[in-house]
Amino acid sequence: MIKQTFPIYDVSSLSGFKREDFLISRFAPYLSIHENLREAHKHSFYHVMLFTEGTGKHTIDFQTFPVRPYQMYFMIPGQVHSWQFEGHVDGYVLNFSVSFLDTLLLKPDYLEQFPFFNGAISETVIELPGQLRHRIVQLFESLVHESEVPELLAIDMVQTLMLQIFILVGRLSIGNTSSVVNSYSYLLLKKFQKLIGQHYKSLRLPKDYAECMFITPNHLNALCKNALGLSAGEVIRNRITLEAKRLLTNKALSIAEISCQLNFTDNSYFSKFYKKHTGFTPEEFRKQH
Repeated sequence: MIKQTFPIYDVSSLSGFKREDFLISRFAPYLSIHENLREAHKHSFYHVMLFTEGTGKHTIDFQTFPVRPYQMYFMIPGQVHSWQFEGHVDGYVLNFSVSFLDTLLLKPDYLEQFPFFNGAISETVIELPGQLRHRIVQLFESLVHESEVPELLAIDMVQTLMLQIFILVGRLSIGNTSSVVNSYSYLLLKKFQKLIGQHYKSLRLPKDYAECMFITPNHLNALCKNALGLSAGEVIRNRITLEAKRLLTNKALSIAEISCQLNFTDNSYFSKFYKKHTGFTPEEFRKQH
């Protein structure tokens, strides 16, 4: 039996809220109800936060960011995160299930066009420019109102308000790359990243993914080099290393169990792989965290 690595919460499991598909709240009362969420945990849903007051630290997949007012965080299902705040903090939190927007959108991958919903840590944190802050806060206030005082077509209004936020913030992220957002290369890269998320435990070589995508390994490698500055093999190994870090922070799992979960043939091979790509042995990393 596989041991649990982190607490994994879905929208309906958060106490004090009844809906199963979305949750909207000001952040201070949300945090007071869910003090346990300060510790490292995962979500099965999309998680968006806007801070308007307070400072502290927010750690996402082992990268730590200083919390500042008018900073937005966008997280996808499966990421590990924790908070360390200094004094009073406030803002807004928006949680919604993977399927929440399906009834409104005909494109199942609509959210993937926004860089901040791709799971890349470098795109996770958005600093809102001054001219956009008031407008985004107004949209969050409207979301809170629709959640607390539901009226006719309230779900439809919530969904359209959410999309306004994503589009306005998305313009900051993709404004300089709009010419390639819908290009064939971009779509191939997104497909590659999605396939890695599904098969990184069993498929380790670029040629395996290239075959699934009906392109050559050289084409795949060039695509990753041009878009990410990394080889296709590095992209695959980075995903394996990230999952290893997530598992290593759970002391209930032995190194042997982690090696098995990640489909390594033995502990020694896993340890060599991990040290080669992080500079630390699994035991050294575990002591640090």
